[in-house]
Amino acid sequence: MRLFSSLYSRTMQWSRHPHAPRYLAGLSFAESSFFPIPPDVMLAPMSLAMPKKAWYYAGLTTFASVLGGLLGYLIGLFAFDLIEPYLHEWGYWEAYLTAQGWFERWGFWAIFIAGFSPIPYKVFTITAGVISMALLPFMLASAIGRGARFFLVAGLMSWGGERMEQALHRYVDRIGWVLVLLFLLLLLFLNST
Repeated sequence: MRLFSSLYSRTMQWSRHPHAPRYLAGLSFAESSFFPIPPDVMLAPMSLAMPKKAWYYAGLTTFASVLGGLLGYLIGLFAFDLIEPYLHEWGYWEAYLTAQGWFERWGFWAIFIAGFSPIPYKVFTITAGVISMALLPFMLASAIGRGARFFLVAGLMSWGGERMEQALHRYVDRIGWVLVLLFLLLLLFLNST
């Protein structure tokens, strides 16, 4: 079944849309404080579709993400009591407790690692506000961690360019179904332990 190739084609069309950079910036901002979808899902195809603009897209994503992280920080600093029930409801409470432990252990480096990794960054930005982390180190760690991640994604996509786009288009259905299968196996494994 060719489900993924049609989605891939649609994504590549959207990534070339004239307003795509605005959407990328909005997604990057929102993901750092409250939205669950990471900006990589837009950054990668945009960098693949327009390799000459990859560095611009990475910089835009980083800037918007750091600003969104500041909003997350302010939410944690001033409105944690309002959002705490949502952390429980949406399944982020354990991640929040993990983030607190990381801050106790590593401080500045917790934000850096969270900014670079696929860990929900918003949990760390909110936690940094809750614990009143110093703002300058928070912003610096966010900029370095997020920048490293987004420039790496954009660089890899632009490096692959048109050849990678064609190869992905050719194999995207197989890759998609393999990832679905791996995800299901992971769920089965986690439920059995």
